[in-house]
Amino acid sequence: MGNGILLGDSGYPSRRYLLTPIHNPEGQAENLYNESQIRTRNVVERTFGIWKRRFPVLSVGIRCRLNLAQRIVVACAILHNIACQQNEEVSEGDDEEDQPVVYNGVENNDGGVEERETIIDYFRNMLTAGGFII
Repeated sequence: MGNGILLGDSGYPSRRYLLTPIHNPEGQAENLYNESQIRTRNVVERTFGIWKRRFPVLSVGIRCRLNLAQRIVVACAILHNIACQQNEEVSEGDDEEDQPVVYNGVENNDGGVEERETIIDYFRNMLTAGGFII
């Protein structure tokens, strides 16, 4: 994964590479973390839905070696970006915006606590500095 971070729902445990929502958030900073995590994850999930409509092989399952499956997914991502640049339609009923989402975090071995705390501290600082209107 390099220095990338995955976003998961509350069904997964927090790991150094996987940020999940806080089960019982305490305070505005943790609530803002949860809201941001969930909103970002929703964008990613909508994008996967768009990819599945555009490339049905992603819906029905890729039955090949892992290395080849990874190449197929990357090729779909590249073709999707090209289609977006060319203003190609996806399919009927699609009204979602196509947005790439990337988050790079700090790699460590503490179950995701440092990544999560870094983001929560950011929100705490914004709240203290008056950067948020809530």
